[in-house]
Amino acid sequence: MAFLARIFVGATSAVAVTLLLGLVAILALQIVLRDIFVSPVVGLEEVTRLLMILMVWIAFPLVVIKGENIVMAELKEALPPRIRHVMDLVIGLACAAAAMAMVWATWETLAANPRNMTPTLRIPFWIYLASAAFGFAGAAILHLRRLRLGQDSGNIAV
Repeated sequence: MAFLARIFVGATSAVAVTLLLGLVAILALQIVLRDIFVSPVVGLEEVTRLLMILMVWIAFPLVVIKGENIVMAELKEALPPRIRHVMDLVIGLACAAAAMAMVWATWETLAANPRNMTPTLRIPFWIYLASAAFGFAGAAILHLRRLRLGQDSGNIAV
């Protein structure tokens, strides 16, 4: 299982970094073409938005696996160990359940709007929604994995 987790994290990291590099390159190209050559390319804003949204959702599981979600560490550290353990369990299960609910909601939205597209480049919305479903599904699985392996440094997403 640890091997699969390492492959998942490595592949997800590679895709997220590639999307970030693409985002930086598109933004630089857009600025140079618009401000230096006074020849903006129509639709680059949509591509930029696409890359940003894809990057955020695809990288979301990486935040979960590192335990870098927003936490109330000071409050949790003040609690007795037994209560802290129960809180970690409840919060972890709630986060996994919420993430799975978001996968379902994303899937339902996709099923209800399969032909929606962006106005200029006609990029299908399912690409945006699929990245959100991937991010939430990965986050749910990794929340459950973190519960099984135990929390490091008292952090759990809230």
